[in-house]
Amino acid sequence: MTVIEIRPVPGIGEVEPGDDLVAMILDSVTADGWGIENRDIVVVTHKVISKQEGRIVAIPDEDAYRELVEDESVRIVRRRGNLVIAQTVHGFICANAAVDRSNIAAGLALLLPIDPDRSAHRLRTLIERRTGASIAVVITDTFGRPWRRGLVDVAIGISGLPSILDLRGTTDAHGNELNVTEVAIVDEIAAAADLVMGKADQIPVAVVRGLDLRGEGRATDLVRPPDEDLFR
Repeated sequence: MTVIEIRPVPGIGEVEPGDDLVAMILDSVTADGWGIENRDIVVVTHKVISKQEGRIVAIPDEDAYRELVEDESVRIVRRRGNLVIAQTVHGFICANAAVDRSNIAAGLALLLPIDPDRSAHRLRTLIERRTGASIAVVITDTFGRPWRRGLVDVAIGISGLPSILDLRGTTDAHGNELNVTEVAIVDEIAAAADLVMGKADQIPVAVVRGLDLRGEGRATDLVRPPDEDLFR
């Protein structure tokens, strides 16, 4: 039986472009009386990654915001009033091309990291160098879901983990062969970590402990190819 521990990392504070995010995370962990260990999964909201990488744009008015959404979109999937469901250059389908005006000063917007998987790998490498621990990193964002109400955190960047657990060809407890079961394990990790981070608590980092997962997937592996998309 697997027992999972999810620990929030409070006290990181506001992140500015060029900040040493690794030091901020490790200092906060140490101040809370514990440390990063082997096989830990460090889960980070994209907002602090985007701020650290300088992915901040001024939007003086609503017209500028709408223009920015269009610029960040490679395809408009649906449009209803001011709401746009768009595909980003990464392949993600989300509201307003993930241009975010929350948790940032008025008149500014946050864009997704240019390459979230690369950002996750860089953060993982730097944490491993400073701690000596072998870890994984998941970068998250909040997405809506077709046909279901409410929001949930999903993985948009990963390093040190498989993106999907492919159970096809295995059998269930009754001996039935699983033919289509692929588990989006990194999305499950992202959603679970959000339970301790919250949307307004200014806790952008959590550590998931107890999962024995190893691999090198990419979050973009979770994007369904067009030939498999029945709703495109």
